[in-house]
Amino acid sequence: MTDETRAKDAIDRLLAVLDLEEIDLNIYRGQNESDRPGRLFGGQVAAQSLAAAGRTVEGLPAHSLHGYFLRPGDPSLPVVYSVDRIRDGRSFTTRRVVAQQHGKAIFNMSVSFHAAEPGYDHQFPMPDVPMPEDLMSRGDYADEYIDRIPKEFHPWVKRMGPIDTRYGRPPSFVPAEPSEGPGVVWLRAAAPLPDDPSLHQCVLTYATDISLIDSIVQPHGRMGSYGPLMTASLDHAVWFHKPMRADEWLLYYQDSPSAFGARGLARGTIYTRDGELVASTSQEALIRPASKPEDRSE
Repeated sequence: MTDETRAKDAIDRLLAVLDLEEIDLNIYRGQNESDRPGRLFGGQVAAQSLAAAGRTVEGLPAHSLHGYFLRPGDPSLPVVYSVDRIRDGRSFTTRRVVAQQHGKAIFNMSVSFHAAEPGYDHQFPMPDVPMPEDLMSRGDYADEYIDRIPKEFHPWVKRMGPIDTRYGRPPSFVPAEPSEGPGVVWLRAAAPLPDDPSLHQCVLTYATDISLIDSIVQPHGRMGSYGPLMTASLDHAVWFHKPMRADEWLLYYQDSPSAFGARGLARGTIYTRDGELVASTSQEALIRPASKPEDRSE
């Protein structure tokens, strides 16, 4: 199987995960990725929540979402999404989504949609960083550092995922020494996507959870003074500033202004290759010393 075919298969699997089943009015069911170890990937649940909210809104793009991860998700069980139609206004529409498994909430999200209108236009300039062609991919890091990665994670780190990522420094699944400065990640869908703006927002939401925790961990090193770590997203926010395509290269420029105790904060700004600032993100994460490496993934 060629890399192009594997990438197409990975995107088809992600699109199937985002194609929710409507089981009642305002209630949807989503299947899970089958090739990820451990608990459900937070980016999947956030993207499915956005997809569920979007099913109840006609023709409006999301401009922001704010979610809280409440319990670890069970990958063996589908996720049920309930959408509360909080408000339908002329300019803004608001939805609340609750994701449930085993009869308990595992995630909730507020999503706001905004009708296009004229207004001011300014942005931070795009940082001067290497282009994606000059950086190593996830697969490159897996091949080069395979001897430093626990064997149980080899199939996962070497898999062809739905998001093509290029890293300015080793991702957190590679045990490494501390590294200072902002994180540079280029990302895009691994294969072309349909021309559906809402779908591109869902895929970008999925991708934004891939590497933010890295920017919290890397100033201390994955195997720093506390040894192995257990990491988990606590909350996640995305602001969509401008239309974009998630299947074209996007710069994900990240930093971490604070870490204290067992929590850390990360921020990200997302630019097109041409320098347009199209989205911003923030995430607080649990960074807890553990007796064994429970989570070396994104």
